[in-house]
Amino acid sequence: MIKTLHVELNENSYPLFVGAGILNQIGEFLKSQAKSTKVFIVTDTFVKHQYAPLVLESLKDVGFDVAIIDVPVGEESKSLEQLSRVLDSLIDNQLDRGATLIALGGGVIGDLGGFAAAVYMRGIAYVQIPTTLQAQVDASVGGKTAINHPKGKNLIGAFHQPKLVLIDVNTLETLPQRDIQSGLIEVIKIGVIRDEPLFEMVEENLSAILNLETETLIEMIACACANKAEIVAKDEKESGLRMVLNYGHTFGHALEALTHYKKYRHGEAVSIGMNCAAKLAVNLGMFSETDFERQRALLNRAKLPLTFPYYISPEALCGAMSLDKKTLSGRLRLILPTRIGEVVIRDDVTDTKIIEAISQCY
Repeated sequence: MIKTLHVELNENSYPLFVGAGILNQIGEFLKSQAKSTKVFIVTDTFVKHQYAPLVLESLKDVGFDVAIIDVPVGEESKSLEQLSRVLDSLIDNQLDRGATLIALGGGVIGDLGGFAAAVYMRGIAYVQIPTTLQAQVDASVGGKTAINHPKGKNLIGAFHQPKLVLIDVNTLETLPQRDIQSGLIEVIKIGVIRDEPLFEMVEENLSAILNLETETLIEMIACACANKAEIVAKDEKESGLRMVLNYGHTFGHALEALTHYKKYRHGEAVSIGMNCAAKLAVNLGMFSETDFERQRALLNRAKLPLTFPYYISPEALCGAMSLDKKTLSGRLRLILPTRIGEVVIRDDVTDTKIIEAISQCY
């Protein structure tokens, strides 16, 4: 079973395929899209061993000339150093403007590879083959690419849409359970911000999802991607509506930066951020205690963290949040829920209120 979606962005529109055991079809999918036979794969050391041989074989079988580079596993690879390595290799392999870059891996690889494609020769085509749940339901859709700066996550980046996205749920079988749980946060997030039935689907099928039951995964991932595709189609460059996808991320990104991207998976930090954003919404009289507890219960059942580490102060977290990309003219724009399935953007919340909510989440 393959589900096919379309991200509608006029000349930047692209297809998205979700299925099981479809990695070996990438050659055929790409053949109709590519402008030249030159293909360059960016991956990490783990994924290179697990899945690159299958992708390489599929590409070469239909006549592509393929080169590959791998970077170390982990958030630290979203750096200027690794970006420079990728660009050097693109140049050394004489990739031209008609070439295609394939980002094969998790969110780190999608961001790094996509940004390399965005800046190399002012932009070449690229393809997303996300191999983690977080990347499949979030990072692979929408064209956000970036690397990190020591003072903040994703501060150096560009919008650059892929030519296609191929999601093979079988790649999730090699992930540790912690990564499945971390990726699930992005599905729960979409449920909270705009799709209560999707939230209910996760509530009712959590065991099947965590046990990687194929049909449930395909249905859930396709639904999450369809939601994000609709938002991106309406607001490609995050000038308004698309900001709602950052629910929980402002708190989460600050936490990641203050822990040097080493203590938490991205989804774990976002889980803590969502719990805190929901508590802040309760404090502001926007969100009911019932819905707060419903969200908290699902995060807890998914074994996701809910509290900040004791050694980081509320003041430090609030300060780190001021570097968030959603800050405009010195005013921090927060995504806060009003019910399960709906959020609003607020830019009038005081630091005092933010610090109060953070202090309630230890």
